[in-house]
Amino acid sequence: MAAFIIEGGHPLSGTIQPQGAKNEALQVICATILTSEPVTIHNIPHIRDVMNLIQLLKDIGVKVSNKDNTYTFQADDLNLDYMQSNEFVQKCAQLRGSVMMIGPMLARMGKAVIAKPGGDKIGRRRLDTHFLGFERLGAHFNPVPERNVYEISSQQLKGQYMLLDEASVTGTANIVMAAVLAQGTTTIYNAACEPYLQQLCKMLNRMGARISGIASNLLTIEGVKSLHGTVHTVLPDMIEVGSFIGMAAMVGQGIRIKDASIKDLGIIPSTFRRMGIKVKEEGDDLFVPQMRHYEIQSFIDGTVMTLADAPWPGLTPDLLSVLITVATQARGSVLFHQKMFESRLFFVDKLIDMGAQIILCDPHRAVVVGHDRKLQLRGGRMSSPDIRAGIALLIAAMSARGISRIDNIEQIDRGYENIENRLNALGAHIERVK
Repeated sequence: MAAFIIEGGHPLSGTIQPQGAKNEALQVICATILTSEPVTIHNIPHIRDVMNLIQLLKDIGVKVSNKDNTYTFQADDLNLDYMQSNEFVQKCAQLRGSVMMIGPMLARMGKAVIAKPGGDKIGRRRLDTHFLGFERLGAHFNPVPERNVYEISSQQLKGQYMLLDEASVTGTANIVMAAVLAQGTTTIYNAACEPYLQQLCKMLNRMGARISGIASNLLTIEGVKSLHGTVHTVLPDMIEVGSFIGMAAMVGQGIRIKDASIKDLGIIPSTFRRMGIKVKEEGDDLFVPQMRHYEIQSFIDGTVMTLADAPWPGLTPDLLSVLITVATQARGSVLFHQKMFESRLFFVDKLIDMGAQIILCDPHRAVVVGHDRKLQLRGGRMSSPDIRAGIALLIAAMSARGISRIDNIEQIDRGYENIENRLNALGAHIERVK
């Protein structure tokens, strides 16, 4: 186990470039299983979840080569026996992103095995949408209690109309990857439509798929017999961009976020602006000047600002932890409503221990009363419960008085590449210890 030792109170300045998007990388890497031809992907982030998924692909026989952040995958000699083994299932259970291997394996090999995948401790993250979609395409599920797995099989997937019970991003991605090689036409209504899902669909189309309705919640997929190789570039990570905006507001003396792909950020910049933070767009860069004070806006009728997560194009739930931390030093009050996960707000206890004024109303709602920088957070010892809470606590520690220690930083490593060195280059004082 590793930890960060953070000496707070050091201002940050300079330029930082976001890594490739974690959530997109997990999807497009799984999609390489759909063809026997080489697929080259640029801008893959070197983070724990992505590297573990790449190792899984190697384990099942995918040939992988790389130079820096560019990887080439060729799935022309897959080990089907290993994909049915207990060892493979156990590895998949430790990585939530592995669930998106099911659609490609089912489409190309006609069978897959799944255990309950791992990931963040942020509440229930059900797989019903995936399963219901596969069943609509003609897959059959066979529970194997002695192995605690499901065996999924289909001789030939067939296109169908389906209305998803929720706009699940991973569920939509999985069903799309299964449907591209299905017989006939598949129509998915209430599909997720966030930029990373759009990127997956565009990549599949370059591989020979026929997907229309991209960027909407109504996707139509005309099944094809096979796919070929392609070249793809992963977008910058919007969650990391949002994390850097929050960091710049809390401890920055002028930070430029380079090549942020502003058009793919949705309402993220405007949400921070509603917190009173200046976010300037300069070409495809974002610049956040030093903010001695930032004041939370109220609604037009004068009521207290409420920020809630929602499926795209709404506010991503992955940034609520950062926004809550940023709000602790704002002028004014704000209610945060975390609708999509029931355990993600529990990390605020750690902020309260640092001196933040937060009322945790219930597992889904928290009210933050900003200090307006009149009361500096104090350093302390804490543990990272998930990726996004981890980066939020790191931001809090950098702004705090004294020394902080964050344990279980492997959670942060799952989503942020080489984060301590990148932030130290801006002026932070962060040390990684065993």
